[in-house]
Amino acid sequence: MKSRRLGPSGPQVSALGLGCMGMSANYGPAGERREMIALLHAAVERGVTFFDTAEVYGPWHNEALLGEAFAAMRDRVFIATKFGIDVDQQTGERLAGFNSRPAHIRSVVDASLGRLRTDYIDLLYQHRVDPAVPIEDVAGTVGDLVAAGKVRYFGLSEASAETLRRAHAVHPVTAMQSEYSLWAREPELAVLPTCIELGVGFVPWSPLGQGFLTGRLTPGQTFADGDVRNRFPRFTDEAMHANQGLVQLLVAVASRHGATPAQVALAWLLAQHPSVVPIPGTRSLVRLDENLASASLLLDSSDFDEIGARLAVMPIAGARGTGQEQYR
Repeated sequence: MKSRRLGPSGPQVSALGLGCMGMSANYGPAGERREMIALLHAAVERGVTFFDTAEVYGPWHNEALLGEAFAAMRDRVFIATKFGIDVDQQTGERLAGFNSRPAHIRSVVDASLGRLRTDYIDLLYQHRVDPAVPIEDVAGTVGDLVAAGKVRYFGLSEASAETLRRAHAVHPVTAMQSEYSLWAREPELAVLPTCIELGVGFVPWSPLGQGFLTGRLTPGQTFADGDVRNRFPRFTDEAMHANQGLVQLLVAVASRHGATPAQVALAWLLAQHPSVVPIPGTRSLVRLDENLASASLLLDSSDFDEIGARLAVMPIAGARGTGQEQYR
């Protein structure tokens, strides 16, 4: 597995990370624990070092899963987790809204450290910007946690370019995480250029469009109970029909390279900038291997020209299902 830096002077991680949310939450019932731990170990053996989780995934189950999986190999992995989506700290019930009050950040970081079975978090993201708490207070609090040795690097998720600048002025931001893929290109307008300017790594979540860009989902698709795609606008039959042209484009490019649509989608992202590190998720070893192979797929200028030309005249039907609020 090739490696990349989250920004020119940031930490070195595998060129592709592993998004772990779907192992525990949001895509139907959680995966079987032993199978998910085996998959996490397989990813490490294949050279993956960058693993993404969050307090709210479960809540709590996903952090605990990674804590168990990596307890004996902590020095081989770079773990990112997140705070800021409100969770009842007694019951684990997900609450409405956000909570990035400094005292709350300190409390939930201690809880995350316990679940992760570690004494430091490699990368701590604010999961969503809390409009009730100045970002300067958030950055300062995380800076204190860095000084205390509990956190190594600070990140933001789904934040605006302006918020990034304000946070970065208080404590260096190492990574910005936002939805970014061939069907979610909003970061290109301001957030990604600002990351490049400031030397901040960019981590695309949902780089395969919640599975749509793999070409394995079709109109009329049904999803398990508890799968968030049941309520996402881009997964209505109408939207999936309207967006088939994007899948057909990926299939055409993939066929020229002996690749899959998913590999083309990931290779396209990797080519956008050396500090872009996608984190596709999966519960399958076959899909893990498919995704990791994209790091060796080199698209040529004709591929980029074709993709760019088609995307310019191919509106994406349906709003983003999550993070769709304006960047704060």
